[in-house]
Amino acid sequence: MYTIASRVGASQTGADGNMKLISAVDLMQDCSMLWMESEPSFTTFLSSNNLGMFLLFRQAQVIRLPKYGERVRAATSIYQCKGFYGYRNTFLYGEDGGPCVKSWGIGAFVSYETGRMVRLPKEEMDKVVLDPQLDMDYGDKRILLPSGESKPLPAMPVRRNDIDLNGHMNNARYLEAAMELLPQGRTVLGFRVEYKAPAKLGDLLYPGLVEAGNRVYITLSGNDGQTYAVLEFSLGS
Repeated sequence: MYTIASRVGASQTGADGNMKLISAVDLMQDCSMLWMESEPSFTTFLSSNNLGMFLLFRQAQVIRLPKYGERVRAATSIYQCKGFYGYRNTFLYGEDGGPCVKSWGIGAFVSYETGRMVRLPKEEMDKVVLDPQLDMDYGDKRILLPSGESKPLPAMPVRRNDIDLNGHMNNARYLEAAMELLPQGRTVLGFRVEYKAPAKLGDLLYPGLVEAGNRVYITLSGNDGQTYAVLEFSLGS
């Protein structure tokens, strides 16, 4: 398990005095990537073979959001690693030691040269430290859209600030863009995101939205019909 400590600052806090959900996701994501520091052999193998790790799916369960000034800790751990994929938990803990946000995700090992997924040798997989899978509500990695007509919304450009070190839209920015389309005044209790294809600088995201009870489904697609991401939000009052 790899952890980083932080404190909720003003730039991470919303009008309600609590940490913004997207700020919590950013911190958890940073922890997941910095985890590489704890696996130097594995990191060397990836870099020497021009390979990277790309997120395919993430689910999060929101228990509560920490308050402004609260000391928090993000912790990430791998609980399964096989073939093309790695499975991890990343939790955000509050000052009281209890979990604030629970998440799990699936990453794929991808060649920077070809853009295709690569199966890692078992001997490299075996070097990765595995931890027990943590307790949370685990949903399906496939997001099935409900029946009903999708509501089209104005296109959203991929901004320069959305691009990360891999040269495409950072996975948390899809979430941030989609959250702007949610009904105001509703609390996000959890979400699932399925990543289909990377959007790049200059692309336009065409959102589609379907509401089904306390759930909102959002697709972010290109003008050619290519789907970049599918998101499902569970909403409270």
